[in-house]
Amino acid sequence: MDGRSGRRVEVAVGGVEIRELECFLVLSEELHFGRAAERLYVSQSRVSQLVRSLEERVGARMFERTSRRVRLTPLGERFAEELRPAYASLRHAVERVRSAARGVAGVLRVGFLGTSDQEVMEIVGIFQERHPDSEVVTVEMPISDPFGPLRRGEVDAAFVCGPVEEPGLVLGPRVNSEPQTLAVSTRHPFARRASVAAEELAGCPVIRIAGPAPRYWRELLSPSVTPAGRPVPDGPAASTMQEALSMIAANRGGMLFCALTEDYHHRPDIVFVPVEGLPDSVLSLIWHHDNETARLAAFRQVTADHLRGRPAGRVPERPPAPAAASSAGPPAPVTASSAGRRAAGGLAGALAGHVAASGRGV
Repeated sequence: MDGRSGRRVEVAVGGVEIRELECFLVLSEELHFGRAAERLYVSQSRVSQLVRSLEERVGARMFERTSRRVRLTPLGERFAEELRPAYASLRHAVERVRSAARGVAGVLRVGFLGTSDQEVMEIVGIFQERHPDSEVVTVEMPISDPFGPLRRGEVDAAFVCGPVEEPGLVLGPRVNSEPQTLAVSTRHPFARRASVAAEELAGCPVIRIAGPAPRYWRELLSPSVTPAGRPVPDGPAASTMQEALSMIAANRGGMLFCALTEDYHHRPDIVFVPVEGLPDSVLSLIWHHDNETARLAAFRQVTADHLRGRPAGRVPERPPAPAAASSAGPPAPVTASSAGRRAAGGLAGALAGHVAASGRGV
């Protein structure tokens, strides 16, 4: 849409609309009208309309459709193979122009606790592809101080497991949700168990997290009581992930981690045992409301877009919401509908947005 007049901006290449090409590429990947419609944030009938329009413009069928399946025709396969790199190049060119216009270029510092897992690094990689004039620097934060780096301006945003109840910090997209496991030494009695119940933590010393991490947050990895209120014995205190893992390996206590931690911190002297009866550990993107920049907004958008495009069954993104009220007040959250509308536009939306920003029609 033209941001001033409200009219639709039609972007065409060789007589073919960009939206038709985008729809073709998405459908060629999904081979399912329903899933393609979900990714494009349109109805299935709209997907069919765009595909038919493209086929009429080129004068050939791109897909073979039956009641049971959708597949590319030989010509469609050739077209998809040739179109993908050209489309990606065009999209990157648009993103580079938008980055320059919006001041996205520069360094973005992103914090993480213990592990910058594959999901986090995928988001970082996509951001740098979209905004090649920007650089993301990942910064490991101590588990003893998960929020301090944001308050002190040492990082611009951070991926932190919840809950987050800090004044001035904004809780954004939920990246993943994983079952909790108890990390123990191979010498620990629980090491040979297939799982343990949450109440059994009453018989297992737990590594404590040193301050200044708030107590409510420390309870996530290092609970002082079981769900039924039984006290959990204290182990030694740790300030970093590696320090905690060393204490666990020495059989000085156990500690709770999300299931993904086992994939990234697997070692022969530690066993990760699933714990039954505890809520999942949730990883989210957070930032300080006083640090709102175009660069951070672009990173949040990339995160949201990435989460929407994940395979079915993985944790969906939810709109950002303030972690806690403050006198200054957090920025207005991005709603699912407004974020969806921005994401739905794809390259066509990006071009239209650039046109609206410049005040010119196409």
